[in-house]
Amino acid sequence: MENKFKIVVSYIKDLSVEIPSPEALVTIRNTIPEYKMKVDISSKPSKRKMIEVLTTLTYSNPNKKKAQGYFQIRYATVIEILDLKIKKDELEKIILCDLQTEIYPDLEQKFLSILKNSGLPNLKFDKKINFEKLYKERLN
Repeated sequence: MENKFKIVVSYIKDLSVEIPSPEALVTIRNTIPEYKMKVDISSKPSKRKMIEVLTTLTYSNPNKKKAQGYFQIRYATVIEILDLKIKKDELEKIILCDLQTEIYPDLEQKFLSILKNSGLPNLKFDKKINFEKLYKERLN
């Protein structure tokens, strides 16, 4: 199968690490198993068959009314569409599945490194995100 897109550039567009106090950091460390990863993907067309895809990872504790810590990375990837006759559903799959599967290992490593250097040295993300499965579930 031929490639229908190529990555032109990818970079961290925005980053938020919020640890309000030393006490909050201790609480975060003690409650880290409760933290969940949320993924949001958006895109906007750019010039010359290019699309900016924004993948946002938010790592927070959904069980806390008052946020003790908040961590978010917004990762921009600009892709060039190589197939000029691409159908809308193919483009959607590229943005939501194929591209995410390709960039996610690097994005996850960058985010994890930032969190570890922010005072969470033993942090690991246990669940890997299966973008193929999420995409198929979205279609049903």
